[in-house]
Amino acid sequence: MEFLESINWAILAPIIIIQLILMTAAIIDLVKIEKPNGPKWVWALVILFINLLGPIIYFVFGRRS
Repeated sequence: MEFLESINWAILAPIIIIQLILMTAAIIDLVKIEKPNGPKWVWALVILFINLLGPIIYFVFGRRS
């Protein structure tokens, strides 16, 4: 418990919230889009398992314009 008390939540909380918003938006977009730039299951793994950068990578490279 001492470890959790030593974390500066004022800095960490906004990063966690941004991560959740980006991940949710990317997953919703991936579900709605018919043909992403590559297999959907790969993009789902990238979005879910690469923290903070996964959704950004999907929005930059995964969507066909």
